[in-house]
Amino acid sequence: MTKPPAGQWSAVVLGGGDPGDPFAAAHGVPVKALIPVGGVPMALHVLRALRASRRVARVAYVGPTTPEMDGLIDEGVTDHGTLLSNLEAGVEALAGAGLAPGERVLVVTADIPLVTPGQLAEVLDAAPPEAALVYPVVRRGDCERAFPGVKRTYASLREGTFTGGNVFLLDPRLIGQFLPRLRAVLAARKAPLQLAALIGPGILLKLLTRRLTVRELENRVSALLGVPARALITGHAAIGTDVDKDADLRLAEAHLKADVPT
Repeated sequence: MTKPPAGQWSAVVLGGGDPGDPFAAAHGVPVKALIPVGGVPMALHVLRALRASRRVARVAYVGPTTPEMDGLIDEGVTDHGTLLSNLEAGVEALAGAGLAPGERVLVVTADIPLVTPGQLAEVLDAAPPEAALVYPVVRRGDCERAFPGVKRTYASLREGTFTGGNVFLLDPRLIGQFLPRLRAVLAARKAPLQLAALIGPGILLKLLTRRLTVRELENRVSALLGVPARALITGHAAIGTDVDKDADLRLAEAHLKADVPT
């Protein structure tokens, strides 16, 4: 696969959510993505960053929207209730509208309001063209330098300690191949013995003892999903900093306010 030219990306923004989400309900909105950050829905920050990155040609948005968001969305998609179902529906909406040959899709959650156009552009430009699935990860030190006090879940590998990003990149032609396998992995995530069987005892032991390398993890994920998967280490902490609780909301508000010119 050759790398598409700049602009030859489409994006799926995942803005759905549990209608009973207490965080959203506490802020008077139906889903988390519509909680105001800096006076506008947090999803609007993500949509603006995508458009200003000058890398994304079309955007499919999954979930409820507001009028100020609608002008930045090409394909509106109804929330299907689960993350993977929403992902599949978003990609199908883009494919139905027509994807260019070799065009890949950026998938981003709607709850990372601190992400900037430049950060998204850098991630897209750095994505290895041979991978069907690319998952950006951020070093713990980069997260803590950018956002002191931020709480994230980390995994320790031989090369360092990382948190997962809230974006990933995929080849839409292969989604039917890896999505069923990804569903099986996610279904096993709360069943330790089943998950261990999927991952493999050797890989699991190396992970627990911090001897697993990024390359070994990539190879195992590729084997599990049946497509070439790669991790992309990025220094942009905002890629891995979502808003899940009021402490995150205060952090986002403070940083957005600090970035406003006076």
